[in-house]
Amino acid sequence: MRTPSVARRWSSLTTRTSRSLWPIGRFWSGRRRSLPRTALLAAGSSAFAAAVWAALDRSHDGLSLLLVAFALLAVGVVWLERGPDSAKELALIATLGATAAAGRVLFAAIPGVQPVTVMTVAAGAALGARSGFAVGALAAFVSNFFLGQGTWTPWQMLGWGACGVAGALAPKLLRRRIALAAFCFVLGLAFSAFMDVWNWLAFYDEHTWQTFVAVHARGLPFDLAHAIGNVVIALAAGPELRRLLDRYGRRLHTEVIWA
Repeated sequence: MRTPSVARRWSSLTTRTSRSLWPIGRFWSGRRRSLPRTALLAAGSSAFAAAVWAALDRSHDGLSLLLVAFALLAVGVVWLERGPDSAKELALIATLGATAAAGRVLFAAIPGVQPVTVMTVAAGAALGARSGFAVGALAAFVSNFFLGQGTWTPWQMLGWGACGVAGALAPKLLRRRIALAAFCFVLGLAFSAFMDVWNWLAFYDEHTWQTFVAVHARGLPFDLAHAIGNVVIALAAGPELRRLLDRYGRRLHTEVIWA
């Protein structure tokens, strides 16, 4: 009778020890999985920052686009690696980015008018800053395959991505039609001014306030067309788009448990 009792005693001790060590093992396993993800995300962010910097030199357009492609690939891999819910979110973002890009190409005949800003702001307000930035950046990158890639692409990606982040800062306010239209009007002017900075840095040797004001004044009619187009699109379909994205966002974060 002693042998079974000893066996039971050692078995229980081993079980207790393994159970006590299990959270530690899970912690280190999680850290091992997160380290490559963090490194890849850092590499993608660095590549995108380098692309923005390289875009200031017109002779480096190929390098800047290559860095942008690597950054998108790195972020996509990190997003997919997070699990099936992240894959669904990435699919939604890809759909929104492609739709915004198609709208931009469709309205290309009207200078400055396109739905990218409104869709990016709505995505940021409904799905969060990360998704909003991704929609804006992806829309710029995809649409430029039809409208022309160049050193302006990384700056457009950064500018429209920032519009998505701005939308995530005031999600409750942007449920109102007038507030959304006013917000998109301001962001239209801000985005255009941001692109004027790239134009000023990339194409002008003399970087003075006088030359920047001249660049901005030359593009002001197109800037106003962009801002007014944002108002029209936001008044026509902004809140409806926001409610649609809200429903999709809730589905992404709803877990169904079958009893």
